[in-house]
Amino acid sequence: MAMNVSSACFSALSYKKPNRIRAVASEESAGAVTLKTDKEDKVKLGGSELKVTRLGIGAWSWGDNSYWNNFQWDEQKLKAAKAAFNASMDRGVTFFDTAEVYGSPLALGAITSETLLGRFIKERERNNPGEEVAVATKFAALPWRLGRQSVLSALKDSLNRLGLSSVDLYQLHWPGIWGNEGYIDGLGDAVEQGLVKAVGVSNYNEGRLRDAYERLKKRGIPLASNQVNYSLIYRAPEQNGVKAACDELGITLIAYSPIAQGALTGKYTPEKPPSGPRGRIYTPEFLTKIQPLLNRIKEIGGNYGKTQTQVVLNWLIAQENVVPIPGAKNAEQAEEFAGALGWRLSNEEVEELRSLASEISPVIGFPVENL
Repeated sequence: MAMNVSSACFSALSYKKPNRIRAVASEESAGAVTLKTDKEDKVKLGGSELKVTRLGIGAWSWGDNSYWNNFQWDEQKLKAAKAAFNASMDRGVTFFDTAEVYGSPLALGAITSETLLGRFIKERERNNPGEEVAVATKFAALPWRLGRQSVLSALKDSLNRLGLSSVDLYQLHWPGIWGNEGYIDGLGDAVEQGLVKAVGVSNYNEGRLRDAYERLKKRGIPLASNQVNYSLIYRAPEQNGVKAACDELGITLIAYSPIAQGALTGKYTPEKPPSGPRGRIYTPEFLTKIQPLLNRIKEIGGNYGKTQTQVVLNWLIAQENVVPIPGAKNAEQAEEFAGALGWRLSNEEVEELRSLASEISPVIGFPVENL
């Protein structure tokens, strides 16, 4: 997922070892048009042993008031976020992605997304002991963080906020300014110390991805994932070699902004563009250009009894080796996202949508992609 960063600093938190919640998955059946139920349909992340649902939930907006939530976080939004978590769990979507910068003071946030996710897990655990959940979080490669030890220190702070003794997936949020070797070594150390089950990167181009893969491979540790901006109308990973490299090396592509921050849902129109910073990206002019595509998505969805949102998420899942993580701010959104599972677009529909989307010039992705 993407993020906004200010010049403020984190306050360090002491590391504790609370009880751990683990994820245990069943086998999945790949490539079938008629799929198993949501709770059974899981995939391995890359060459790791970690299995997650084919679709996850992004928690970027939880606690944020600098990009999402109309610059205001309040009790109502907190309750909605908790409802989104519970609705996802109820529907068998048990993979959640957060990051240390989401909602943090560094990003001018109100409360960290990690803190909220940890709280939601703990509260649900009281009534559902032993329930499966997979947690992914991310390390912020800030300029003053140097070397492998900085990764371990940040991870332990994240674990403290989450209230967990380990996480399932730990990722480097974006490339480091001074190089990435020390950070990659830190990921390997985290695996060997039992603090994580799998490791990944985010916003890494093909060259950096291959370097990270080879460096971890020397230690016998698979690079499980690369989280990048990927949607029907933003297909840079297909064009810059990232998707092909992921497929070649057996690295799962985790797709953030899979519904283009709402632009593909049909919620926004040229007359009613999104509010806040998103309105500067998805302008009335751009929304006008994508209307023919949105109309066709709606038609296809009608044939399946599915919404536009569910169609575009299913399109990503159909690309294979892709796990989309749309952000859910409330229970209604979480339930809708879960409806993207358990069925599949035909190959003809997948290619038709790709062809229509190819006629649209994409808006620029998050700047860290070009670091």
